[in-house]
Amino acid sequence: MAISTPTRPAVTSEPIRITSSAQRRRMPLGLRDRLLAVATPLALLAVWEVLARAAVIDTRFFPAPTDIFAQLVTLATTGELWSHMAVSLRRLALGFVVGVIPGLFIGVAMGLFRPVRAAVKPLISGTYPIPKSALLPLILLIFGLGETSKVAMVAIGVFYPVALNALTGVAQVAPIYYDVSKNFGASRWQTFRTVAIPGAMPNIVTGIELGAGLGLILIAIAEMVGAQSGLGFMIWNAWQLYSVETMYVGLVVIALIGYAVSLLISYLGRLVTPWQTTR
Repeated sequence: MAISTPTRPAVTSEPIRITSSAQRRRMPLGLRDRLLAVATPLALLAVWEVLARAAVIDTRFFPAPTDIFAQLVTLATTGELWSHMAVSLRRLALGFVVGVIPGLFIGVAMGLFRPVRAAVKPLISGTYPIPKSALLPLILLIFGLGETSKVAMVAIGVFYPVALNALTGVAQVAPIYYDVSKNFGASRWQTFRTVAIPGAMPNIVTGIELGAGLGLILIAIAEMVGAQSGLGFMIWNAWQLYSVETMYVGLVVIALIGYAVSLLISYLGRLVTPWQTTR
């Protein structure tokens, strides 16, 4: 009598994926972060508006956000806001370029060459703690009240973070990469271009982002003292005229510019460092 054996189900190499309803409903992390980035300031503005309308806070010093927005629309319609913002952005861009280029080269040079580091790093470390705003009287004395003093203030603020972060980035590159480039007969320029700069790029991007924020702070300070145009001048002039809403408009615009610059630098940083992954 023939004995039948039970057949075994075919085994497939594809793993069985079990997806729960909670996993299907889970919001993507990128979308969640974007929603939180928008919802948080809107919630704070709503609380501010309610407190101002309920007379819980003094509207002489903390006007309602709707009043600030109305003043922003008025200044934008008359063109006053755009003219001041264009002047500040031009000064910021010029000072940014003047500060980034030497900061980048000096920082990388300090990381690559020990004599350069021994000669320059004490000077940078010693002058870095000096408040940059405290240098404004000296800068005005040297460069006068013209555009050069504003550009110099931004350049000084940008230079230090870029130089120090470039030095840190180059120092963190594994020595084996420099040894490999040396064994293959790479010149100093090739080592600088293909090993030092790519290895230090994440730190350099961080330094540039910090420098841009500090440069924006310093340009506003410089325009408050020795300028007749720019967002800093607009804020200072509004204080003299006791136009509180205009003061807040200047502060809000500076904050928006800083946020936009940070996003731009972060985007460019992802382009030049595609190997870096962020959560």
